[in-house]
Amino acid sequence: MMIPKRSIAIVDDDGRVLESLANLLSSFGYHPRPFTSALDLLAADILPQVCCVITDREMPLMNGLELLAHIKRSEFPVPVIIITGKPSEDTELFYANQGAAGFLRKPLDWDSLYCLLQRWC
Repeated sequence: MMIPKRSIAIVDDDGRVLESLANLLSSFGYHPRPFTSALDLLAADILPQVCCVITDREMPLMNGLELLAHIKRSEFPVPVIIITGKPSEDTELFYANQGAAGFLRKPLDWDSLYCLLQRWC
């Protein structure tokens, strides 16, 4: 099956976040591809067909930073935007140094997300 070019993979273990982001991305004109885990995303083998990945920082089995590192090493190093709802000392500079295309705290600022997506998709 061919996936539209403006497809964005969303990875979050919280179904409410997945649904909310998918609805938002659809309203922006993108084609969301939701996944409940990083491993599910990788198993789907769609990295060559997405323009960006939005992933939660904290998830079981493989967290967002581990997914970012995996994607950077892959044959298809698409941009990765990290989102998190956990307060921490991590900053945008920290995530940029890890290779993230962007970093946003939950609840997400929709305008900031849209601006990031305009750079990559």
